[in-house]
Amino acid sequence: MSNVFEFVAESRGQSGKSAARRARRTGNVPAVIYGGHREPQMLVLSHNEVIKHLAHEAVYSHVLDVNVDGKTEKAILKGVQRHPAKFQILHMDFQRVNMSEALKVHVPLHFINEQTSVGGKKGGIVAHAMIDVEVTCLPAALPDFIEVDLKGLDIGESAHLSDIILPPGVEIVALAQGPEHDHPVASMMASKASKDDAV
Repeated sequence: MSNVFEFVAESRGQSGKSAARRARRTGNVPAVIYGGHREPQMLVLSHNEVIKHLAHEAVYSHVLDVNVDGKTEKAILKGVQRHPAKFQILHMDFQRVNMSEALKVHVPLHFINEQTSVGGKKGGIVAHAMIDVEVTCLPAALPDFIEVDLKGLDIGESAHLSDIILPPGVEIVALAQGPEHDHPVASMMASKASKDDAV
């Protein structure tokens, strides 16, 4: 089985829309890798392999190996362009990673204890305001996901960014911009059944 966190690519000499279309016609995905104080490089990857890799949530918040013509570079996946109607990946963006420099990445949020929370036991329903959060950290500290524990959440209450317990070395980008950016990530709403019980 191939490593989920390794993308095998070939360098693509030509850029532009016509070259990208040619790559797609031959079952490949055009891509670019940039950053790391070096020039951007055009790539092509196997569409079938890309689809298999993207099925794993952790790929989107993990330091990846991008093997270009046999040479491996560390990178993160910064963008995936999908076809609006077909099951097709149109383009991918990789950003090179320096293991000694902090990076910004969107990390998935995993909500736990919804049913057993204070509000959940009363029949409340959780409304998710966010499914991921942008964090900054060194590549070695990058988590696959961040848990949001809702066990103390009652009906009418919300969990905010500042309530999230973060792994060591990880910071939420929005919170560094001031208290007005402490947005809710989930709210406990009263269901119709719980409202009827209260009557």
